[in-house]
Amino acid sequence: MKIQLLNGNFSAAETIEILSKLIQVKIQFHENKISEISGEEEIKMRENRIKKLQQELFDARKLIDKRKENFNLNCEIKLD
Repeated sequence: MKIQLLNGNFSAAETIEILSKLIQVKIQFHENKISEISGEEEIKMRENRIKKLQQELFDARKLIDKRKENFNLNCEIKLD
């Protein structure tokens, strides 16, 4: 099964808003898992993933701010 989450052309501001909200949901997911677990390795893995997501969002915002044009966003979730 596939879910077409995004498929369209968005302004720079809309693109930042969409990406920020999607990444924030994923960060909250990891934060919730951290509060539920006690294994140090898994906590470190999730903390590193959060840092990577934050860095990727930062990098994306810099790119979007430079170009100041519309962006085509396409995101599909595939359930296997």
